[in-house]
Amino acid sequence: MPELDRVLGGGVVKGSLVLVGGDPGIGKSTLLLQVCRNLSGQNLSVLYVSGEESLQQIKLRAERIGTFSDHLELLCETSLDTIRTVIERNKPQIVVIDSIQTMYNENVSSAPGSVSQVRESTGVLMQIAKGMDISIFIVGHVTKEGVVAGPRVLEHMVDTVLYFEGDRQDSFRLLRSVKNRFGSTDEIGVFEMRSTGMAEISDPSTLFITGTDLPGCAVTCAMEGTRPMMVEVQALLSTSPFSNPRRMAAGLDNNRLVLLLAVLEKKAGLRFYDKDVYTNVVGGIRLDERAGDLAVAMCIAGAGADIALPPRTAILGELSLTGEVRPVNRLDKRIQECARLGFSHIVVPNSDTLPKIDGLNYTLSLIHI
Repeated sequence: MPELDRVLGGGVVKGSLVLVGGDPGIGKSTLLLQVCRNLSGQNLSVLYVSGEESLQQIKLRAERIGTFSDHLELLCETSLDTIRTVIERNKPQIVVIDSIQTMYNENVSSAPGSVSQVRESTGVLMQIAKGMDISIFIVGHVTKEGVVAGPRVLEHMVDTVLYFEGDRQDSFRLLRSVKNRFGSTDEIGVFEMRSTGMAEISDPSTLFITGTDLPGCAVTCAMEGTRPMMVEVQALLSTSPFSNPRRMAAGLDNNRLVLLLAVLEKKAGLRFYDKDVYTNVVGGIRLDERAGDLAVAMCIAGAGADIALPPRTAILGELSLTGEVRPVNRLDKRIQECARLGFSHIVVPNSDTLPKIDGLNYTLSLIHI
């Protein structure tokens, strides 16, 4: 599964303990069951332990996903002592625990799902993984704040922490690494939930661009690890009936939005004191890096003036507090991705290392906007 291998840093490491977190129903169990199918198809012995579903429920999901080999064994159990006995007897190479909140350690008196139970159960699984050289995946639910339920020390105990993100009303899912002892934490994997399970999206750039040339829309290229990804930013301005206008950002840091508005007011002479400003990054992608500053600023300015940008135009650049358009890292890779997707015009910071590509025109940003 190349998308998962990318996030893990190249694949599953022997003796590793991987925590997979996400909202209930986001697709964690489906993804890991597909992993079990792929690994068991390579003649690796896999043990899938479920404390939430019955064997019949797992079978129904498995029938949707595809054909499984005899190297996959299922166990419905919540007692950690029983699970440890089965692992020591069968000696599987891969173990999936679904989920850690349902596991029960008899040496701890508290109820399953409590802080002490989750911590001690994870400690036992870590000993099994390191002592027997078994790769273990742990499923963990998240709280309403978006972090794995249980103590924060749980994330420090495991080798890798993966978060499965996405709106359940949307079919697309993002797998993001927030901790990885064996690889980078910048990579993401993109999946689509289908009736047959999680389908990998190897070229996600085409998913997050609507292709409309309307006022308040701009396209930039973000880097997710080593992968360039085209992202569309939208802005909407409306007259505010209140003395304190609203500033709302979806997929963008709200403080960064306020900063960009201040730069536009001071350096470009625009006025937003009586305007509500709303920005959105299409597709549920979060634009955390500053290479999209210029695109956000231009789509806000375009929405205010009701002017659309030229078609097939991409915008790259970071805005400083002085109004200077600063260069961004990996500019050549971003430009090549823009050219691959048919963009004919790119607004970029002034640079001496711009690649020469046929049919691609550059507009060098001024020192000050």
